[in-house]
Amino acid sequence: MNRETTNRIRFVIEDLLPPILRDSALFRAAAKLVWGEHIVKLARFRERAPFLTAGEYEDLYRHHPRVHAGTDNSAACIARIVDAIDGTSVCDVGCGTGALLSYIRAANPGLTRLTGVDFVVDDAARLDGLEYVAAKIEALPFADGEFDTVVCTHVIEHVLDYRKAIAELRRIARRRLIIVVPREREYRYSFNPHFNFFPYTHSFLRAVHPVPQTHLCIDIGRDIFYCEEPVQRDLEQAA
Repeated sequence: MNRETTNRIRFVIEDLLPPILRDSALFRAAAKLVWGEHIVKLARFRERAPFLTAGEYEDLYRHHPRVHAGTDNSAACIARIVDAIDGTSVCDVGCGTGALLSYIRAANPGLTRLTGVDFVVDDAARLDGLEYVAAKIEALPFADGEFDTVVCTHVIEHVLDYRKAIAELRRIARRRLIIVVPREREYRYSFNPHFNFFPYTHSFLRAVHPVPQTHLCIDIGRDIFYCEEPVQRDLEQAA
């Protein structure tokens, strides 16, 4: 299933079904027909977010069904991302299988370094010329400004301390930071292990505050595409 299809499904269950139904036992029963008891496990996972151990967190993600083949990004988001790459080094934080990095490399043949980061890299495609690093987004093992462009798609919604995660992304980005998150509302029962929900683009802008002067935040088919040039880059351009 591709992202475009799941976004259409999300429109129906998130925007058309009233909250009184989405949070009900009736919806839970219907959802169980699709994912069984996992739908209940996801609800408990969110409820216990502040108390989860690292082992519990990793266990759920290892057993969570992969909905999208390859990448969680839509074709429109991929096109925006590959067009926004600046410089010769790229780090994809939350790289998953490495599919997005392969799109980035194909569209930007002049890149000299491509690095994928995830807290579990077991299912990475291990494509030639791509470096994979196992690490948590809240503590990235890189120097300040080590990469020209840092990309992070469909990760921030999963991270409890998302402000710390965003600070780390900004720390290692020298020229440009690109973030994609789903535009969605929170309900008790859902088909994803998300902690953070951004129903509008301005909801996400509050999450990334303070926002640098040079930035873009737009809605692309129920996903929020955010791109910024770090404050230091703004200062360099103004000098």
